[in-house]
Amino acid sequence: MAAPRGCTSFRLRSLARLVGRRYDARMAAVDLKTTQYSLLSALWRKGPMRAADLAAVLALEASTLTRNVDPLIRAGWVEATVGADRRTRVLALTAAGLAHRRAAKAEWLAAQTDIEALLGPALVGELHRLLDHCRDVLEAADPAPVDGHESRPEAPARRSSTRTRT
Repeated sequence: MAAPRGCTSFRLRSLARLVGRRYDARMAAVDLKTTQYSLLSALWRKGPMRAADLAAVLALEASTLTRNVDPLIRAGWVEATVGADRRTRVLALTAAGLAHRRAAKAEWLAAQTDIEALLGPALVGELHRLLDHCRDVLEAADPAPVDGHESRPEAPARRSSTRTRT
C-alpha cells in the first residue's frame, strides 16, 4: 500500500463539508440546521438536561450550543428553565419540539438515503467502521480534552483558558 499523501485534516474537512451540505439542504426544508436537529434528538433521547451537559454530550463549545439552541427556544421547540443552582439553564424538548423533530427525522433519513444511494451501502458501512476505528484509536492515544471537551462525549466538559482553533 502506498504511503498517504496530502493533508489528512483537509481531506476529512472536505468530505465533512460535502456530506454536510446534503444534510443541511434536507434540514432546510424543516427550518433546521443539522446541528439543531442533533440538539433536538439529544434532548429527545436523554430528556431535560443542563446546557453544559448537552454541550458535552454533543462535543460542542458552549458558544456553539447557545448559537444553535437560541433559535430553537424562540421557535418554541426547546424550553430553557433556571437550574437548581440558578447559574445554569436546563433545556427540555417541548411538545412542539417533539413534533418538529419527528418531521425533521424524515428529512434526516432522506439525507442518509441520499448519501447511501450515491456511495453505496457497502462503502458507507466501511466508512462508518473506519471513522469509528480512527476515533477510538485517537481517543485512546490522547484522552486529553479537545477544544475544551473531554474526548468521550458522555464526559462533562472542562473549561480551558487556551483553545486552539484550526
